[in-house]
Amino acid sequence: MLLLLLTICAITAFTVAGSWYARVYNRTDGLVAAYVLFAALSQIIASKIATFDFGFIQVQAPAAVIIFAVTFLITDVVNEKFGRKEVYRMIYITLATQVAMMVFLYIGGHLPAAPFWTKQGEWDSLLGVVPRITIASWITFVVSENLDAYLFDWWRKRTGEKHLWVRNVFSSIPALTVDTVLFVTIAFAGTDLPLSSIMFGQFVVKYVVAVLNIPFMYLNRYVLGPRNPGVE
Repeated sequence: MLLLLLTICAITAFTVAGSWYARVYNRTDGLVAAYVLFAALSQIIASKIATFDFGFIQVQAPAAVIIFAVTFLITDVVNEKFGRKEVYRMIYITLATQVAMMVFLYIGGHLPAAPFWTKQGEWDSLLGVVPRITIASWITFVVSENLDAYLFDWWRKRTGEKHLWVRNVFSSIPALTVDTVLFVTIAFAGTDLPLSSIMFGQFVVKYVVAVLNIPFMYLNRYVLGPRNPGVE
């Protein structure tokens, strides 16, 4: 649990830096950079299945769930100050970078290895591109991130400047739920893998991270300053 908290704090430090940049320059560049980085890292780190010990329960899930869950914090931060349209722009920029990353990982993995380089097996196991899983990740990324942006905006129109935690939690948790169900179903349906067990571990970790993100959301809004005038 301590490692999880330290990880969230470390990741969130980048979002705070991005929020400071957004306040000073009134641009989303810093937050977009963090968003692209976390999305790319989640694709790579997902190859490791980790054990998450919360004291009262232990679950197994891809190590990337910690990082990926924080991407919803970034979209909420951008949505809070710059509006939903800016979040959509950020999502599709990030999708393009994910596609590019997978294309070049595929090319790099299929280049003929040097005679003295004997690590091709390790490369393939960690960075090899599996088409079904890759396509599943792209589809779920677009669906879940757009859903989060829509729900955050929907709640904001009903809560105004109040109850930031409501729009943060009740946009992230439904989006994370859809992300897990959609990804596991598309990527692993029809295989021998226990889908319910895979989903359960991801649900627990993602929900914990979503709740722990609440104080960091308030911190980011404080750093960001007020919502830009004229933003719908």
